[in-house]
Amino acid sequence: MRSIRLVPGLSAIAVLAAASALGQPIGWGGPSYGYGNGGYAGDPRDGAVNVATYVAPDQDMHALGHGGIIVAQAPGTMAAGLETATYEAAVVDQLAKAGYDTNGAASGQGQIAELVITHDVVQPEEPPHSPVSGEVAVGVGNRGSSVGVGLGVDLSKPLKALVATRLDARIRDKATQRLLWEGHAEIITREGDHRWTSQAIAGRLAAALFRNFPNPS
Repeated sequence: MRSIRLVPGLSAIAVLAAASALGQPIGWGGPSYGYGNGGYAGDPRDGAVNVATYVAPDQDMHALGHGGIIVAQAPGTMAAGLETATYEAAVVDQLAKAGYDTNGAASGQGQIAELVITHDVVQPEEPPHSPVSGEVAVGVGNRGSSVGVGLGVDLSKPLKALVATRLDARIRDKATQRLLWEGHAEIITREGDHRWTSQAIAGRLAAALFRNFPNPS
């Protein structure tokens, strides 16, 4: 038996014409269909948090976790406006739990927590899917010819980009600008996912960053 397989996009009429020219009767195979479920495709990186913290080698940890402290954005941050306020509020909440007075340090005294928020694309958004794909197969034998049509229907939407959001924090002595403690926490999330609002990401990163404060991770 000779068989002919057409790639998607070729006309079945051309196949029928070829079979007819051979003087063979035509038999149709039932078409088959496959559907994409359009569901959420999970990624093991989605929601994962990586954390690293350090205490300055020449510092006493007893200097941390008490007294007045203020929170400010540092150069290099990508946050602005509402996002800035969201991250500052999340960090202030964690610093208060650690024992700091977050109502503000006296001018020239206390400590300052400098924040840097950055975003990087880990995996770009998928290109648009072809909604319909398929193929036509024709078989020619001693008992006649047959034509089979297979169609695939993909109703799923392209996945949005995976984005890494990183929160860096450095705590300095306000008077001397000496570095006392630093750390960073990073999370990877799917862009546009309703579970990962700016507030949810900020809260998750801040909680992870100060979980064992001031002990280094």
